[in-house]
Amino acid sequence: MRANADLIRYAVAGMDCSSCAAKIEGTARKVEGVRDVSVSIATQVMTLDINDPAKNLRQVEASVQSLGYQLDRLGTAEGEDDGHIPDLTHVNPAYKRALWIVVLLNAGYGVVQIAGSFLAGSQALQADALDFIGDGLISFLGLIAIGWGLVARARAALLQGIFLALLGLGVIGSTVYRVFAEYEPQTLLMAGFALVACVVNILAAVVLIPHRKGDANVRAVWLFSRNDAIGNLAVVAAAGLVWWLDSTWPDLLMAFVVAALFLQSAWSIIRDARRELAQVGRA
Repeated sequence: MRANADLIRYAVAGMDCSSCAAKIEGTARKVEGVRDVSVSIATQVMTLDINDPAKNLRQVEASVQSLGYQLDRLGTAEGEDDGHIPDLTHVNPAYKRALWIVVLLNAGYGVVQIAGSFLAGSQALQADALDFIGDGLISFLGLIAIGWGLVARARAALLQGIFLALLGLGVIGSTVYRVFAEYEPQTLLMAGFALVACVVNILAAVVLIPHRKGDANVRAVWLFSRNDAIGNLAVVAAAGLVWWLDSTWPDLLMAFVVAALFLQSAWSIIRDARRELAQVGRA
């Protein structure tokens, strides 16, 4: 992107996963005059490098809002650094309540599932719990950061990303230990907790959908929830393979895969937050 002073930024309301950021980026890039665009799930900010803003900016706004996301222009980078507070009155109380429910569902069941992973002796279940905790923390940051300036959001996101990365590394380390230590997963408990996790993901989608605008955004919520549910069902499949093969390797391999994907998401949050802080620092 060009010099920081030439960039245009928007606070984006309604994002709760990395696929949301990718969808917004793809839509904005199709608008005439957009040279570059980046959307940070970490700070909930879209940054645009655009030709002739007076002519093309309204089309970008209309395209993104047609997906169901809400935009509020943050102004110049200098204004943001001075603590500009976006007007997010469109984030109504009903939507905030829905987000709180999603936070409690995700973070709450994440804690339950971690406890369940110890009861069931399952590394895959432990890794899957990270997904719930990560989703819950992203939604929580979106809630508490309403009205914050860009620097504060980026710093909070950076801390969040580091915390999530440490959790992921902890699960990787625990799984490596299990490779050499004898253990036996309780397959019925393992499958049971994973099936409940699938139900929790569906409930989170049901809570969010009434507060989404536009068919594309509603579909995005379902796709995101579907992907989470597939991950939960993969843990159920791993439990079945552990029982059928009388081997712990399906549980270990699933744990490595899920934890690696989680670490990739944590790195994305850290990278986005560092990029935002660097751009503000150059202003």
